[in-house]
Amino acid sequence: MASYSHTLDYLFSLHRFGIKLGLGAIADLLRRLGDPHQRFPTLHIGGTNGKGSSAAMVASILMAAGYRVGLYTSPHLIDFRERIQVQGKMISPDQVCDLTERLRKVGDAHGALTFFELTTAMAFQYFADQAVDIGVIEVGMGGRFDATNVLHPLGVLISTVAFDHEMYLGDTIEAIAYEKAGILKSGTPAVLGLMPIQAAHVIRSVADGLQVSVVQSGADFSVRDEGDGRFGYDGPRWQWQSLQIHLCGRHQVMNAANALALLEVSTPGQFVIPESAIRTGLQQVRWPGRLEIVERDPLIVLDGAHNPSAAAVLFDFLQSRLHDATDRKLIMVVGMMKDKHHAEFLRPFQEMTDCLILTQPQMDRAATPEMLALALEGWNRPPLLIADPKDALAQAKALARPVDLICVTGSLFLVGAIAGYFSSSAFPTVQV
Repeated sequence: MASYSHTLDYLFSLHRFGIKLGLGAIADLLRRLGDPHQRFPTLHIGGTNGKGSSAAMVASILMAAGYRVGLYTSPHLIDFRERIQVQGKMISPDQVCDLTERLRKVGDAHGALTFFELTTAMAFQYFADQAVDIGVIEVGMGGRFDATNVLHPLGVLISTVAFDHEMYLGDTIEAIAYEKAGILKSGTPAVLGLMPIQAAHVIRSVADGLQVSVVQSGADFSVRDEGDGRFGYDGPRWQWQSLQIHLCGRHQVMNAANALALLEVSTPGQFVIPESAIRTGLQQVRWPGRLEIVERDPLIVLDGAHNPSAAAVLFDFLQSRLHDATDRKLIMVVGMMKDKHHAEFLRPFQEMTDCLILTQPQMDRAATPEMLALALEGWNRPPLLIADPKDALAQAKALARPVDLICVTGSLFLVGAIAGYFSSSAFPTVQV
């Protein structure tokens, strides 16, 4: 069996095949494996933003209820193994090696498998081997042709719809919504988070054609701010008071509502979820790299925002934090992929940023600092261009006073690289 490092080299080499939208290759591979994804029930979670956080919350609540839970998410921040977890513990290096070898022996009748197709099959096989009670599966991109869309889940969540990955999903909200609606299945209840009216209309039209029952945030379930960091939830059947999560950002309360609604409409009769599990699961969930505070004095925040919709959420958070301290200045360290909306992402931060450092995640798809600088029309302060992320962070820390705020953002790949410079205690996995 190959070593873990050699196995990772092989897996990451599959990125050369790019992104291939379609289900033929993954369905064939799973058939050759004996369809492991059919050996456990699943919940399927998609959306532009918030799907990973919601998936982590769902998994945490189910674990708190006493179930053996598999969680599949992407991308990873530091270690490939973060993508595939059972009971909050990452798949082991030996298991990654073993499963990679097994999958390679099974072969691929459709040509070269992509990285995401192989890792998705690996997750499904691992969850079957581990005899999970349920798998919580995050969509990789879009939905209709995503490799995870071979599932027939108990329930589906589409958290949000916003512009991202237009090259693959379309350049209108309606087109993107249609792709995300592709994870709907006949007879499977669906949950819709807050989203533009035109997106909800498209998804509901697809749902009607499949005779899918839909509950939607704001209409069928909602949250109440109870102050002091607590909130209430009102759903079709569940009503809870004084709930609490420890993830930063007001948007996480909406992600929690989506998670609760998914569990509420999908699990009756098969999974018993007591109130204590809901409270414990929400309080103990962790989701690294999303408004994650990794250091204080100065305050350092890592956030994987990478599209204009996520930038708006980050803006809201940073604005509140800047007001927490007198004369606090904001230093932003930003690195992005080439195919993102650089100007639209950066624009909200123009007035609040005292120092902007542009950097570059160490991968071919990343934009150079010089490319990002072209998007800064109207900025009255010239940025610092520092290609190496570690050097960029060091410069930010050298400039910052103890009272200041450093925010690292623009790409989960950048956040993952920066997170690796901090201690492992700053990078918890989902635990109960």
